[in-house]
Amino acid sequence: MAKKPVHQVKVSRVVASIWETETENGSRYNVTFQRFYKQGDDWKYSESFGRDDLLLVAKAADQAHSWILEQ
Repeated sequence: MAKKPVHQVKVSRVVASIWETETENGSRYNVTFQRFYKQGDDWKYSESFGRDDLLLVAKAADQAHSWILEQ
């Protein structure tokens, strides 16, 4: 069974996935970012970001940071 993120933040076409790892000192969180785009009829994703994506990544990172602090 594949592990799923504990939370996701979506800002336009950018998604921040928050992953939880249990440690002896409690939960630790890591965040990965993906950009989704449509190619023909198929949805694809990339982990590479262009100039126009960077503000979206920053906003998603800020929201992910806030969510983690609330936990």
